[in-house]
Amino acid sequence: MAPIICKSALEAVSLIQDGETLWTHSMGATPRLLLNALAQHALTKKDLTLLQLHTECAESLSDEKLKGHLRHRCFFGGLPTRLLLQQGDADYVPIFLSEVPKLFRSGEQKIDTAIVQVSPPDKHGMCSLGISVEATLAACQMAGKIIAHINPQMPRTHGDGFIHYDKFAAVYEASAPLPQHPLAASDETSLAIGNNVAELVRNGDCLQMGIGAIPDAVLSCLGGHKDLGVHTELFSDGVLKLVESGVINNSKKKVHPGKLVTGFALGSQRLYDYVDDNPSVIFMDIEQVNDTSIIRKNPNVMAINSALQVDISGQICADSLGTRIYSGVGGQMDFIRGAGLSEGGRSVIALPSTAAGGKVSRIATVLSPGAGVVTTRAHVHYIVTEYGIANLRGRSLRERARMLIDIAHPDFREQLCKETFEMWGLSV
Repeated sequence: MAPIICKSALEAVSLIQDGETLWTHSMGATPRLLLNALAQHALTKKDLTLLQLHTECAESLSDEKLKGHLRHRCFFGGLPTRLLLQQGDADYVPIFLSEVPKLFRSGEQKIDTAIVQVSPPDKHGMCSLGISVEATLAACQMAGKIIAHINPQMPRTHGDGFIHYDKFAAVYEASAPLPQHPLAASDETSLAIGNNVAELVRNGDCLQMGIGAIPDAVLSCLGGHKDLGVHTELFSDGVLKLVESGVINNSKKKVHPGKLVTGFALGSQRLYDYVDDNPSVIFMDIEQVNDTSIIRKNPNVMAINSALQVDISGQICADSLGTRIYSGVGGQMDFIRGAGLSEGGRSVIALPSTAAGGKVSRIATVLSPGAGVVTTRAHVHYIVTEYGIANLRGRSLRERARMLIDIAHPDFREQLCKETFEMWGLSV
């Protein structure tokens, strides 16, 4: 059955009724035009729930006037939802990214309507989810209806993210630029961390990493490596530079050799142009990308992630500042465990030694009250700051404390030693 062709975004979202549970396409494919219209339509409805990962340019749905009309339910927090989460005006669901599609496909989380942004249909009537497949493919498979913004600027990407035009209940077509994230400017601290992490990367490694100043700095330090591969949640401009220089060729991978595997891309227009109709880049369902049993099949997996705080025993908090939700569990544990099980695999948590302009040590004796443990101390391997590398695998609590204090900011080392003895009874 052909979809309703709408003259406006508001007409498209008008199919949404009271009490519905909605899913929005996320990351760089966030359907901004439809969500802006939803912010208007929701004022005439009640008890809507919006499921989402990190969204881009969706601040219109954070308006106070939407209380009682629409409530966010976040598997990952971002700029549009962070304040709402911290105020208790939105809900945070801690869950491994790999399990979000399973939540949908099992029926544990119902979805009435999926709201997506796609490429125009090809000659076979297939539209592409473009630069972000993540959990949206699963949401579309399970949703009662799909409302689509067809955007001629959305790249047509290869992999799992195809949906036939006839699957849509309503479509609105308009050309609109996609959100861009240029390479982060590297400061002295980020470059020092990048150099330290680069020392741990070996030729032939299969990389996973995120976005931001530290991952970009790490990538900028890998120009002298060779035969690197990529199997990652996120494809960024830092990765693209290494692909274009030949450093990343995916030749040593056992899962999709010769192909770059990702769940979503976020970066510059140059990056989006590169992935458009490029069969060497596969955008896959995040249930597959982040599946530990698949990740481990590649040898020498090198998972590089970040954190907000690390305690002296190696517990990693990456989703909250104490009780204040900042981001989400994401795929950190999916890849840390996958790397740990991979032949020759390793994982790194890389973070600056301080926060709040140098006033707070990110390495703490204990995590802040209410902080969530995203990666357990039994899973942690390398911790890296600008002051060095701590290899915690197989180390005792006392040995871990000594190593972590050694890579903490010098201004806090004496205090950490004192607290470690008082709280843990450990002399370091």
